Amino acid sequence: MHKFFIDGPAGKIETILAEPKIRPKGIAVIAHPHPLHGGTMDNKVVYTLFNSTLELGFIAVKFNFRGVGESEGIFDHGTGEVDDVAAVTQTIQNQFHDHSSEMPLLLAGFSFGGGVQLRAAERLNPQSLILIAPSIQQTNTPPLQEIREHTLIIHGNKDEIIPLNTVLDWAAPLSLPIVVVPGAGHFFHGNLTLLKRIIHKFHKI
Repeated sequence: MHKFFIDGPAGKIETILAEPKIRPKGIAVIAHPHPLHGGTMDNKVVYTLFNSTLELGFIAVKFNFRGVGESEGIFDHGTGEVDDVAAVTQTIQNQFHDHSSEMPLLLAGFSFGGGVQLRAAERLNPQSLILIAPSIQQTNTPPLQEIREHTLIIHGNKDEIIPLNTVLDWAAPLSLPIVVVPGAGHFFHGNLTLLKRIIHKFHKI
């Protein structure tokens, strides 16, 4: 695992990458919660996503959005953050260009990061998505038809920030199933092991 900086549209982007011990199955780019509410790539749910995708054989990548940690720039209400995702993804794909055509792209995100990844999916056309308690209030219906079977959404039924019913109403017209974790709040306190198990079960080949 190593830390480095990527040239992004608002300046350098603080990034951490880890490679699996086996031949990579793909590239997983993970986005963190809301920057104005303490969200960083060190968030424990992001950490769980990072470790889970690495264990599944993906090149795991997490980063700080503009204005967070050592990343330059200022918060841009989700718009510039989509550009950050694109810059990180394209840089990593170029870095591993020798077999980029063979490696699927997985976009993953928690809370605000999940909403950003939904918007980024329109531009980057990932092969799969993992969204944990995604913030979908400002998200238009994305073109998920082609990857519906490869989209995992996990939500707690006690989510105090993004009510489960809000996500259910959004997912219904898209025919997207949601894995509901009973008793879990927005930050999945005490449920990280279960999150990892759900991710492994969904994405194991």
